[in-house]
Amino acid sequence: MKTDHIFYRIFQDLPETFFQLWGELPENLNDYRFDSVELKQTYFRIDGVFLPQDVDKPIYFTEVQFQKDEKIYLRLFSEIFTYLRDNDPELRWRAMIIFKSRSFEPTEKQRESVQPLLDSPLVKRIYLNELKVSETTPLGVQIVQLVVARKKQFLERVTVLIDRVKQQFTEENYRLQLLNLLSVIVLEKLPQMSRQELEAMFGIDDLKKTRFAQELMAESKIEAKLEIIPSLLKKSFSVEEIAEILELEIEQVRQAIAKLN
Repeated sequence: MKTDHIFYRIFQDLPETFFQLWGELPENLNDYRFDSVELKQTYFRIDGVFLPQDVDKPIYFTEVQFQKDEKIYLRLFSEIFTYLRDNDPELRWRAMIIFKSRSFEPTEKQRESVQPLLDSPLVKRIYLNELKVSETTPLGVQIVQLVVARKKQFLERVTVLIDRVKQQFTEENYRLQLLNLLSVIVLEKLPQMSRQELEAMFGIDDLKKTRFAQELMAESKIEAKLEIIPSLLKKSFSVEEIAEILELEIEQVRQAIAKLN
């Protein structure tokens, strides 16, 4: 499962989730923009950053770690300090590292050189398997916890969350945004789930409106068009004519023909 992608998607769509995990919400969420930043002259990019509009407010860095990496802290702090050096050394900063569990964190010996930073209020470590979730837990945090839930538990919780979203959020665009996010997580966790199972879980009408379903339908339409190409070739249509007839890019037609040979 591509965990970085999922978490950054959650923080992009539900930025309050990050601050709920941190334990402190800013006065105005709109003061922050979730983005990635490049480190000058290094060609490195920090993917998860909450940038404040007001320079007096702290910048938040986040790292998601689902595999062992004994140098994760050294790399993260090196990137943070490089960013501060290149931009503004006086910038206030915070950092959150999200681990699947404590077993993925560097050992006490491996993190000895950065332990003072880890013990400071500037840094927060989150262990997903230790998150306590209940009906009153913020929605975004419940969605985050889905990422580490076991299959049976996952199916039970995601079904409850889908029903909650449908009942609680009447504004269609926001409701569909949440359902789309949940559909992405479902397919990442259970890639073999059939269309019929997805329709039963989300409801046909709502599923059809999600961005995932629209992208899937667009892909299906293209595939259907590509299947017509051999018959058009037999009728002696040129590549350009086929592209025009099927409303495809010429390169798409050429690639499809190449696969036939």
